[in-house]
Amino acid sequence: MNRTRTSLAATLGATALLASLAAAPTAFAAPAPALDSVQPASAPAVSGYTGSAEDKAATRQFFDAVMKSALKQQAAKPGIQVVTVRYSTSRAPSFRSQIAQSTQIWNSSVSNVKLQESSSGANFEYREGNDSRGSYASTDGHGRGYIFLDYRQNQQYNSTRVTAHETGHVLGLPDHYSGPCSELMSGGGPGTSCTNPYPNAQERQRVNALWANGIATLQNKGVLTKVR
Repeated sequence: MNRTRTSLAATLGATALLASLAAAPTAFAAPAPALDSVQPASAPAVSGYTGSAEDKAATRQFFDAVMKSALKQQAAKPGIQVVTVRYSTSRAPSFRSQIAQSTQIWNSSVSNVKLQESSSGANFEYREGNDSRGSYASTDGHGRGYIFLDYRQNQQYNSTRVTAHETGHVLGLPDHYSGPCSELMSGGGPGTSCTNPYPNAQERQRVNALWANGIATLQNKGVLTKVR
């Protein structure tokens, strides 16, 4: 599970948003077998469990890209209060149930952004497969991103928690592996016995603040008008 975002107000062009993307480490932290490793320099940026400045920057860029993509779709709707972030599950059919549960959890937890499955025009997508890094959120460098759900990790950890944690990165939350089980973004830090898939009060407030501020920032700068 993974990452945070750079200054929303600073750069909103897709190229500028991702120009500083460098390879950053991985995903949902595993205390025993190392399910996370370092992302190769040539691969898309992925935020990691080490919590370095580079990881945080990559997570922020992922969030910025998803937010910009979502707001661009809604730019023609004056006075929007709730941003809809659309996702696709076509490349993660085995995890549709967990993704649906994660969506329900987040949609019932926050008010300024809503997740919605879509067959077209998705702002990000879920993917599945085997990866030594485990599960992670990444940006594709073109204003969109994806969440990768690793088979092995989802067998070891509560799969809904893994999915909800990774989705937290889409909504702007960074990893905090030293946190307790009650903190969703603590990921695999508390160990495999932790099954909590819900964000705590602070995480819910953070997401609401991020999306509310994002809308206000873009409206104040006239961006919502410019991208119509």
